[in-house]
Amino acid sequence: MTASLDSADVASFLADNPHFFEEHAGLLAKVKLSSHLTGKTVSLQERQMEVMRDKYKMLELRMSELVRTAEENAAIANRFHGWTASLLCARNGSELPRVLVDGLKEHFGVPQATLRLWNLDPQHEASWFAEGVSDDARIFANSLQAPYCGSNHDFEAVRWLDDAAAVQSAVILPLRTSAGAFGLLIMGSADPERFTSAMATDFLTHIGETASAALEALRA
Repeated sequence: MTASLDSADVASFLADNPHFFEEHAGLLAKVKLSSHLTGKTVSLQERQMEVMRDKYKMLELRMSELVRTAEENAAIANRFHGWTASLLCARNGSELPRVLVDGLKEHFGVPQATLRLWNLDPQHEASWFAEGVSDDARIFANSLQAPYCGSNHDFEAVRWLDDAAAVQSAVILPLRTSAGAFGLLIMGSADPERFTSAMATDFLTHIGETASAALEALRA
C-alpha cells in the first residue's frame, strides 16, 4: 500500500530537489492555481507572473516614497541654507535676533516667531529680546533637553509672540551653551496640525544649535 504524502512532505521534497520541474517540465502546465486578481484558475507560470508584477509595483511605490522624501529633505536643506546665509549677512550683533526670527518666517513660512535671551552683555540688556523673562521661563529652558513640538498649553514663552492668542501649535527651542540655556526660540501657528508631537525634530534641533551658535556672541 502506498503511503500518502501530506503537503509539508511535498514542499520539503521540492525544496530538496530544485531541479524537479526541469526534469518534469510537462507538469508545470498541469499545475493550476487560483488567481488572487481574477479569481480564475491559472497556470503556475501565470501565477508566478502575477507575483512578480505585485513585487514590481511594491518596489515602484517604495521608490516613489524615497524620491518624495529626498525632494522634501532637499527643499528643507535649501531653506536652512538661505536662513543661515541671512545670519552671516547681519551687520552687527544687535541685528542678529531680528534677522534670525524674520529669516525663519521668510524661509520656512512660519507664521509667528520670536525669541528671548538672558545673561547678556550689558549693552543688550535693554533690547526687546531681553524683555519679560521670568525665572520660571529660565528654569523651563534648562529643563528642555530636546525641542518641544506640539499643542500650545499656554506656555509663557508662547505669550511672547505678537498674536499669542491665535496660536494653537508651537515649537519651543532651547538656546544653550555647555554652561546651560541662555534663551528660548519660539515659533507658533494658528493651525493645530502645523506643529505636532509626531513630527521629526532633526531639523528643529539643527535650527536650535545654529541659533545658539549665532547668538552666543551677545552673551556677557
